[in-house]
Amino acid sequence: MLQHLQQKQKQLQEMNSDFYTSLGTHVYFKDQLDNSNIDIEDIIAQVESKIPSHLLNEFEVIVIGHFDEFEERDITAFYKDGILHISNSQEDDADLVQDVVHEIAHSLESPYGYEIYGDQNIKDEFLRKRKILHDKLWALGYKAPLEWFMNSEYDEEFDNHLRETVGRDKLRMICTGLFINAYAPTSLREYFATGFTDFYMYPNHNFLQKISPALTKKLMMLQDIKDLDNAG
Repeated sequence: MLQHLQQKQKQLQEMNSDFYTSLGTHVYFKDQLDNSNIDIEDIIAQVESKIPSHLLNEFEVIVIGHFDEFEERDITAFYKDGILHISNSQEDDADLVQDVVHEIAHSLESPYGYEIYGDQNIKDEFLRKRKILHDKLWALGYKAPLEWFMNSEYDEEFDNHLRETVGRDKLRMICTGLFINAYAPTSLREYFATGFTDFYMYPNHNFLQKISPALTKKLMMLQDIKDLDNAG
């Protein structure tokens, strides 16, 4: 029994060892994954197969581990300085894939910021939805100022209002048919990143196209390098 456990532990350690992907991205384990059933190499390979290679050039390292920012901001991943920081505490493969894809979206905002946001189409669509969200919440008794909803940048007070006062479960129901999920209203950047994640997680874009046509059009432009070159 002891020998079996030692072999199992060795296998897990080998599975969660630093490696380089086929595209040269360094995957580094600051901490071991809590869920031993997750095969990180297979997951990163899945991500690289889903997303066009020209959208995978803005980061060089994926770090798996625990960071204080996760608790401070109630998140499980963030992008900073060419590095994807991904929590080592994951429920399953799908959660990890979504975290990685979501942060890849944020890595594109600096190099392709003008192409994404320059024409204001996504921002206009986002703020129209925010106004509808404000009116729905107001009717339900959540009487927050309209100014919060008309600010497209991240605002901690507004985020706390959605997460703690309204609550994610109720917000999820209110956002159905308006936003792709309950995190999308957080800010314009999260509206883009959640749409990007949905676009590459699910091959059928009909729902995203229906509720966020301007965002979907922008994502299709980003996907095709010829359209992206023409836009630039």
